[in-house]
Amino acid sequence: MQRGLMWFRHDLRIHDNPALANLASSCDTLTCVFVIDPSWSRADHFQSKHLGPQRETFLWQSLTELHRALDAMGQKLIIRTGNPLEVVANLCMDHEFDLIGVTDHPGTRERHQVDTLVSRFPQRVVVSDAHTLFTQHQLPFDLPDIPPTFTQFRKAVEKKGIQPRLPLPVPESLPAPLAGMTSEPAPLSDRRISPYQGGEIAGRAQLNHFLWDTHRVQRYKETRNGLDGWAFSSRLSAWLANGCLSVRWAAAELNRYERNVEQNESTYWLYFELLWREYFQWMLYHYGARFFRFKGIANKRPLTTFYAEAFMAWREGSTDFPIVNAAMRQLKHTGWISNRSRQLVASCLIHELGIDWRYGAAYFEQQLIDFDVAANYGNWQYLAGVGADPRGSRRFNLDKQAAQYDPDGSFVAKWLTNEEPLY
Repeated sequence: MQRGLMWFRHDLRIHDNPALANLASSCDTLTCVFVIDPSWSRADHFQSKHLGPQRETFLWQSLTELHRALDAMGQKLIIRTGNPLEVVANLCMDHEFDLIGVTDHPGTRERHQVDTLVSRFPQRVVVSDAHTLFTQHQLPFDLPDIPPTFTQFRKAVEKKGIQPRLPLPVPESLPAPLAGMTSEPAPLSDRRISPYQGGEIAGRAQLNHFLWDTHRVQRYKETRNGLDGWAFSSRLSAWLANGCLSVRWAAAELNRYERNVEQNESTYWLYFELLWREYFQWMLYHYGARFFRFKGIANKRPLTTFYAEAFMAWREGSTDFPIVNAAMRQLKHTGWISNRSRQLVASCLIHELGIDWRYGAAYFEQQLIDFDVAANYGNWQYLAGVGADPRGSRRFNLDKQAAQYDPDGSFVAKWLTNEEPLY
């Protein structure tokens, strides 16, 4: 009897999940586990938590959906609380699992967890690659030679004609669960975070909606700089970040759309954005802890510090800049702001308020339901002038940006009213 353990982390889905597929074909029994780390709810020295209320709600919705999907295949999701590495290691020792499946991830904590698990249980841990468009072997350069700018990365990939690996389908069946395993707390959630719904079904439905139902992808490049509403963006980032939607599945569906419906500059631009995500993943794989340092990967010291009062004003949306205040209040209420808004509020924190970029990055980590460690910290470094940008720091003229992207003032008016607006 071959016993398998599937450790879910940032891959909360059953489609295109090589770790799950491998265990399904190799094991007689299977235990599926997700671990809630209590430290996620404690503030760090940048005055933010890893997991704010909106992020927590989206996570629980995603776990609930994963539990239902596994249950439909005769399996169940075991939820445990504690240090994830210790919980998984103790499970391995208590139940003598023969195979331990886990999906690789570029995060420094996540990589440390896997490395430690491999060292403790050699020959038993199978690490699968499903978080990125490409495998490391597909890249047209060795990782230490990753290009210093996104444009160079993109051109290198496109020149070689490198294509994402095709996604795996849902396994036809799963082995039976190991008897006697209990879950605490139960993976159920009735909380709401309108208009989002966590989980695999909602993620794939949004992809279908943006491509096949509305064909909004055909105008994506023209609409992508919007500030509010649902239709101007693909809105896929939250499901991609939590692993409810495979990035390879998204790329494959986009490719199918281009083959069967239309290929234009806007459809390419959606892939362009997926390549930006890809670039940051591999940058984090390469640079590791330097992604989180004040000087960044460029090893440049920004002329910023920390002012508690100014940082609180930024967080609460009470600066001297209405466009920033509106975006920050939207973020507080919904757990999401547009890409344009993210650039504006980051520019404000760094260049107008003179605050260490890491405080802003940590607050985004707490608030954003689509928090992706590589993209988040990579973009903040980019704006602070310590990351992958040959032109240095990016400072936006906030009045000019407001006039361009909120010309009638409707976005500011909506989010600066006394009442909490409906999304």
